[in-house]
Amino acid sequence: VKSAPVRRMAEQLHEQLQAAGIDALLDDRDERAGVKFADADLIGVPHRVTVGERALREGMVEHQPRANGSARKVPPEELLRLLG
Repeated sequence: VKSAPVRRMAEQLHEQLQAAGIDALLDDRDERAGVKFADADLIGVPHRVTVGERALREGMVEHQPRANGSARKVPPEELLRLLG
C-alpha cells in the first residue's frame, strides 16, 4: 500500500477487530486488488472490508458481505457492529 493513511487505517481496523475477538485477515501483499479479492473468495472470507484512498477521503471504508455480494460504504467505527 503506497498511501500511509490507507495503511494506518487498515492496520488500525485489523487491530480493533482482532481485539474484539473477530478473526480478521489483513492482506497487505503487493498484488492488485482483483487478485486479493479472488483469493478472499477462494478461501471463503465471509466479509470483505476494503480501505481505499477515495472512500477514506470521505471518512468511509467499503464493506461487502459474501452472502449477498453487495458492497456499500460505511464509517470505520460501524464495522464492529456489522461484523460482531
